[in-house]
Amino acid sequence: MTDYRAPVPKTLARAHVVDARDAEALLAKGAVFIDVYPRPPKPPGLPPKTVWRSPKHQSIQGAVWLPNVGYGKLADAPESYFRSNLMRLTDGDTSKPLVFFCLRDCWMSWNAAKRALEWGYANVTWFPDGTDGWQEIGNDIANVEPEPGSDGKRPE
Repeated sequence: MTDYRAPVPKTLARAHVVDARDAEALLAKGAVFIDVYPRPPKPPGLPPKTVWRSPKHQSIQGAVWLPNVGYGKLADAPESYFRSNLMRLTDGDTSKPLVFFCLRDCWMSWNAAKRALEWGYANVTWFPDGTDGWQEIGNDIANVEPEPGSDGKRPE
């Protein structure tokens, strides 16, 4: 629940687990790639007129970024954000291939994939090496913005 950058299991019950080459093939076949890397919060105590710009985030080109949905337990707002985006990204088809990733040794993607399985998504793949493994085989990453929620706003 607190140490998200730690060694992860080798498996996830009912999910496919892939390496970077297998992930590459899934992307080519049109699987929905979901990056769950958390978005850094606005630092506390900033002076009132300070403009806060969240740091840039780079991900697999073609992936969608759903930040803050991989924590061990979700508050109502991130859970709703995650559910509504999964519904939108799959057009309500719970058998659509989904690939969850973050960085290597990051529990966020394992938690998010497990959560999708619990919600009835049947074709869930976990890519535990995430953007680290993606780059190691020579693939590029690109700047991404978080997906908006059903209210049209991006999570902070």
